[in-house]
Amino acid sequence: MTHPQPFQDIAENLSYLDDWEDRYRYLIELGQALPKLHEAERNAANKVNGCMSQVWLVAEPHSVDGAPGLRYRGESDAMIVQGLVAVLLALYSDRTAGEIAQTDAIAIFDELGLREHLTTQRSNGLVAMVNRIRNEAKAALG
Repeated sequence: MTHPQPFQDIAENLSYLDDWEDRYRYLIELGQALPKLHEAERNAANKVNGCMSQVWLVAEPHSVDGAPGLRYRGESDAMIVQGLVAVLLALYSDRTAGEIAQTDAIAIFDELGLREHLTTQRSNGLVAMVNRIRNEAKAALG
């Protein structure tokens, strides 16, 4: 399965960054580029449980080539986590529910070396975000 172009661009940029401080800076820049959620969207229904920081994900159903799909928007109150949200949105947003359900972001993050320097809390939060996204996709499939 081919990854969306926005995610491929991120993965390529990360491949040029050997230093972890540079990778953190890049994640922060990605997060800062995300549009903010509306205040009303920062609610209990959109909050991701299992994250130490505040994380909200908004799933918007839409059709992708006639199949059920999801578009995601998100936000966090922590800079690094906001960057992780940006990477997840690039990987999962605007794809069919079937593609989302089948895409294991944790394995992909491991391949990119993105989890090796995350704290346990951030890594657990990443898993919680991925589980939430994939469960929403499975629910959209019926």
